[in-house]
Amino acid sequence: MGYRVAVVGATGNVGREMLNILDERKFPASEVIALASSRSQGQEISFGDKRLKVQNLENFDFHGVDFALMSAGSAVAKEYGEKIGATGCIVVDNSSFWRYHGDVPLVVPEVNAHVLDAYMARNDRKNIIANPNCSTAQMVVALKPLHDLARIKRVVVATYQSVSGAGKEGVDELWAQTKGIFVNDSPTPKKFTKQIAFNVIPHIDVFMEDGYTKEEWKMVAETKKILDPKIKVTATCVRVPVFVGHSEAINLEFENPISADEARDALREADGVSVIDKREAGGYATPIEAVGEYDTYVSRIREDVTVENGLSIWVVSDNLRKGAALNTVQILETLIERRLVEQKAA
Repeated sequence: MGYRVAVVGATGNVGREMLNILDERKFPASEVIALASSRSQGQEISFGDKRLKVQNLENFDFHGVDFALMSAGSAVAKEYGEKIGATGCIVVDNSSFWRYHGDVPLVVPEVNAHVLDAYMARNDRKNIIANPNCSTAQMVVALKPLHDLARIKRVVVATYQSVSGAGKEGVDELWAQTKGIFVNDSPTPKKFTKQIAFNVIPHIDVFMEDGYTKEEWKMVAETKKILDPKIKVTATCVRVPVFVGHSEAINLEFENPISADEARDALREADGVSVIDKREAGGYATPIEAVGEYDTYVSRIREDVTVENGLSIWVVSDNLRKGAALNTVQILETLIERRLVEQKAA
């Protein structure tokens, strides 16, 4: 017995990671289907020790498919999301398109799995569940146990986001520029607005009228929707020359008193969190240690004496995993564990 699972956008960075994680976590699938655009039709990609032939999304019939994991961008999500959901297939979408719809849940299982109960009980649901932005996902995993302990009032976050968050083109550009600089080639920006090799760029996504970028706005809106609408959030999102792994420096202000020791203890007990916090050289997590891991790592836990009830923390995670593919698969696992879906496939 198992579930039929389709991965839409299977040839992209996140799509391939979805396939890796389905295999690693031994997801109970009777069939896994790789889907992409007509350009990729016929390609073969790895799924564990198997090879899957990529099929064309445009003419694929989703009737009889239990789950569709989508990582093909907002345009594809807009065009196909409701059509796929109408067949009875549960869509978990990794793009930003559905995240802010009032009738679509935005889910990080360690934080707000409970919203799935009410959603799946609805007869009028779209059968679409949204996956959050990569920088938001890891942050709310770290904030949830602290919010439960002392109620967060305000979050000030600066991100250090890897180029894989911009897709394969971002990775390729960092690699090409880094190599080119060593042989005196001029690094020409294409994917990014400025040279990314040996540089940092305080600009992710488009600028908005208030001076914030869309990426920064996403962190604000998504944190409120997932964790608590009363929390005040301000973000500065920065692209850095790291291939995989997002880092965040987070300053928190709480309603109630909280010590660094209390925060550390709460984080150690939290699902999906690993604490690496020794006050010595190397006693903290960096993106290199997070790559390929499931957990969100929290380090540099310390009290901020400039505000009442303040803390500062450092948070690191694999953006292709917890920030995208892993969280998507965990949503499926949560639906199954909570017995919110009926199996179609034998």
